[in-house]
Amino acid sequence: MSFCVFIHRQDSIYDDSPAVRYQFPQQYLGRAMTCVGDWIIYYEPRKVLETRGYFSVARVQEVIPDPAAGGMFLALIEPGSYLDFPNPVPFSDGRQIVELGLLNAEGRISGRAQSAVRPISSEDFNRILDLAFAELDPLLPRSDALPSQTGFADEPAPFVFEQSRERLTAMTTRIARDRVFRRIVLQAYDERCAVSGLKLINGGGRAEVAAAHIRPVEANGPDVVNNGIALSGTAHWMFDRGLISIADDLSILVSRQANDPTSIENFVNRTGRIFSPGRNRDRPHPQFLQWHRENCFKQ
Repeated sequence: MSFCVFIHRQDSIYDDSPAVRYQFPQQYLGRAMTCVGDWIIYYEPRKVLETRGYFSVARVQEVIPDPAAGGMFLALIEPGSYLDFPNPVPFSDGRQIVELGLLNAEGRISGRAQSAVRPISSEDFNRILDLAFAELDPLLPRSDALPSQTGFADEPAPFVFEQSRERLTAMTTRIARDRVFRRIVLQAYDERCAVSGLKLINGGGRAEVAAAHIRPVEANGPDVVNNGIALSGTAHWMFDRGLISIADDLSILVSRQANDPTSIENFVNRTGRIFSPGRNRDRPHPQFLQWHRENCFKQ
C-alpha cells in the first residue's frame, strides 16, 4: 500500500464526489489499487481559478468498476475519513514546489505532475500535512515526535509509512475533526451566524458561533464545508430541532409547528435568506439541505 495524490476540480467531467467517490479511467487502475486501505491527498490544478492546491485528505476503502460507465472505475472513500484542510496548500511557494517527488534529475517539474492519480512519497505527504495543519498542533501529534520541516526547500527527513498512518489516525479523531470542521466553516462564513447575520466576538476574541453539520455525523454526514453552516447558539438549537430549515435557494424556512413562529421570523435576518459563503463550492449542498428538510424539519 502507498499514499497517492488524486487530481480533482470542481467542474470536472468525471462523476466525482470527493468525500464519497473518485471516478477515473482504466489507465490509472494499477496506481489506484495501491492506495486501497490507505490515504490520498486531493489536489486542484493550478490552472483552476482560485485553486485550492492540495485541499483535503481521505482514505480509499475499495476500488470497483463503475457500474454506470464502461471502462471507468470508482475509488470509494471510507465513510468518515474525508477531511478538508484548514490551510489549503499551494503547489509552490514561489521558490520551490511542495511535492518534491515531481522533480526530474535536472530539477524541473516532470510530466508526472499531469497524472490524475499518482503515488506520493511519505516525505512529501507529511510536508503537505505539516503545512495544512500548521496551526492545529495542540490536538495533533507532538511536534517533537515528527521530523522538523520548516519550509518547502528543506531536505526531506526519513519518515516511514507507519508513522505517517499513525499521525493521520490522530488527526482524524473526532476531537481533531471537530476542530478542523469548525475552522473551515467559520472561515467560509466569516464567523457570522448564517440565520441572524450577527457576528459576535467574545472578550477572548472567540466567535460566538458554532459550526453545525446540516446532515449530522451520526447520520453519515461528512465533515465537508458544504455540509456545514455557522449558527449562533439559538439558531443552532432551532435548526437541530427542526424549527427552521433551508430551501435550495437558501431561503430560511420556519416550521408551522413552532409555538411562536413570529418570534422566530423576527430572529431571522431581514433578507429571509441565509448569509452564505462567497464561493459557490462552500455553500450548503442541495443534497444535505434536502436531507435536513426530510428528516429534521417539522413542516
